[in-house]
Amino acid sequence: MKLNLHFIARDQFLPYLNREQRWAAVVAHRRAGKTVACIMDLIRHAIEHQGREPRFAYIAPTFSQAKDVAWSYLKEYTAAIPGIDKSESELSVVFPHNKARIRLYGAENYDRIRGIYLDGAVIDEAGDIDPRAWPEVIRPSLADRKGWATFIGTPKGRNSFYEIVLRAEADSGWYHERLRASETKLVDDEELLDARKILTPEQYAQEFECSFDAAVIGAYYGKEVAEAEADKRITKVPYDKAADVYCAWDLGIGDAMALWFYQIIGREWHFINYYENNGFGLDHYVDYVKALPYKVHHHKLPHDAEARELQTGKSRIEYLEGRQLKCEIVPLHKVDDRINAVRMGFNRFWFDKDNCAHGIDCLRMYRAGFDDKNKVLRAVPMHDWSSHGADAFGIGIMGTSDSVKLDMPQIETGWAA
Repeated sequence: MKLNLHFIARDQFLPYLNREQRWAAVVAHRRAGKTVACIMDLIRHAIEHQGREPRFAYIAPTFSQAKDVAWSYLKEYTAAIPGIDKSESELSVVFPHNKARIRLYGAENYDRIRGIYLDGAVIDEAGDIDPRAWPEVIRPSLADRKGWATFIGTPKGRNSFYEIVLRAEADSGWYHERLRASETKLVDDEELLDARKILTPEQYAQEFECSFDAAVIGAYYGKEVAEAEADKRITKVPYDKAADVYCAWDLGIGDAMALWFYQIIGREWHFINYYENNGFGLDHYVDYVKALPYKVHHHKLPHDAEARELQTGKSRIEYLEGRQLKCEIVPLHKVDDRINAVRMGFNRFWFDKDNCAHGIDCLRMYRAGFDDKNKVLRAVPMHDWSSHGADAFGIGIMGTSDSVKLDMPQIETGWAA
């Protein structure tokens, strides 16, 4: 049977569609057509696959984004296939001849993918997705079927997508492409000129010229993290036996929970460890704290730790104190005050580059939400994978008094950057 799927690939994406490599990373400017090309690539692989019940996934940062961005394309380009089975609730299509399935997922709940097998996956706007989703869930799902994967997106600073692109450029086993608006000519010159008038130079460089060096739009601490990297304050930071260890908590409910571990040495803050997980009760995190090779002397908790749970009748601070943790509630404060306090103190902060790697990613990507309709930043932070670590970090800063920060005796650490 021959079918016309009414799709003509743009010349700029023909090399990608004809690639032979298993892995691919495509950096493309806005309105280049990367989502359409990848949906068609999924459809082609689904049609041609001869294995048993093939599965393919398109993964966006959120389920609603997957639906808004890709679902209409997937339905449109499979509409001509007789017997195609579409599910609006699951955002999936099943092909009649081989039972191949393409399903759209949101990475805000990437654990839903855990345990399934995949023959191929497209990870869209990879920089907005929790960096742990790929190594911990998506990559293992491809293992037994030797599936393939494509990362696509527009830059948003030097995040996990940037690291993937660097690897792709250096590894012959990867296909890589960077499509800049000035080179593709997919957006006409008049439109690009108008965009330059409206956007800042940094925004234009990011959105249309695929620059990873431009600051992430709306990032609260992007500049500060970049300065810490330039100053070599993200390095090896050892535990110091002569100083107390603090732990700042972000207490999620049915969500991720984050903990920062730090010491204060003179006027410097040494962040020596970061831990985050989800789906576990408080006992899991207490066990983690107690298993550390050092004692944690002070625990800083957000104000909602005093709220009592209906099931137990106890507050979380009561539970933690019952497990012999010394806790302190950080007074309720405005989010803006917390963000400003972090910014003001950032030049004092040192981070262990290995133990705090994911926490640093959270700080780098913590940002204001963007109102696509009105083209303005929202007044509140975006709640995504980065906000848990950033909130816990701010709790620690707000919860440590000025007297502790400034009057601690100077202690020689015996190490240097």
